[in-house]
Amino acid sequence: MHAYLHSHPAAPTLIFPLFFVAFGCTVPLLICRLSGWAALARRFRATLPFTGQTFSWKSARMRWGAGYNNCLTIGADPAGLSVSMAFLFRLGHPPLFLPWHEVSIRRRFKLLFGKYVEFRLGGEEQIPFAIDAKLSERLQSAAGINWPAEPKSQSPAGEPCPQECANL
Repeated sequence: MHAYLHSHPAAPTLIFPLFFVAFGCTVPLLICRLSGWAALARRFRATLPFTGQTFSWKSARMRWGAGYNNCLTIGADPAGLSVSMAFLFRLGHPPLFLPWHEVSIRRRFKLLFGKYVEFRLGGEEQIPFAIDAKLSERLQSAAGINWPAEPKSQSPAGEPCPQECANL
């Protein structure tokens, strides 16, 4: 190997870009599979541009702890929920559109300094999708009367009831 590199001094400068591109393509595809995005894309790939209200550079946490930090555009209208990835990171992540009957609210919870809402996306897939509670309120406003119902085990203040939520 040393003799090859010594006789081909340009080889290291070619290897690094190839490694960088391969790594940059492999990681998003792996995250897409682990997070559940690929499973959702099989049934909910957006076929038309979304025209409802959107919120850019938002974050969400999905299955297996996959975090999409400040790279999502999340939108809502009375027909459903739109989720898409920022263009530079979109590899393996086609835009999604889920009708509201395929979205359910699992629970509300606090974590450190924030309040969050966890949804389940896809009636069959049940992919967790946790977002900031303030974003959830904005989406609810855009969705109107079609917004999914809260779980019955939520207290009036929106806090989970300890025993009942464990059974959800």
